[in-house]
Amino acid sequence: MFKVNEYFEGRVKSIGFTSEDGPATIGVMAKGEYEFGTSTIEHMIVVSGELSVRLPNTNGFRSFYTGESFIVDADCKFQVVAVVESSYLCKYM
Repeated sequence: MFKVNEYFEGRVKSIGFTSEDGPATIGVMAKGEYEFGTSTIEHMIVVSGELSVRLPNTNGFRSFYTGESFIVDADCKFQVVAVVESSYLCKYM
């Protein structure tokens, strides 16, 4: 069954599901700045838009565009700037 999640006063919304590869969420982010925490390794794929991301233990932000992806380690925090309204797929490893 699907699980609906809402964060940051509704500015980030996602639907959790089980994909062929395991647990995942598909979501959208309104333009803005966010900080997320992980409990497992997360493989984030930008479906549309642009996300500027500051990964743990890095000094700056890096932009990811439609079709690009990044991996975030478990048990850490990372910052995301949605430059425009964007959508993403997150696979939990």
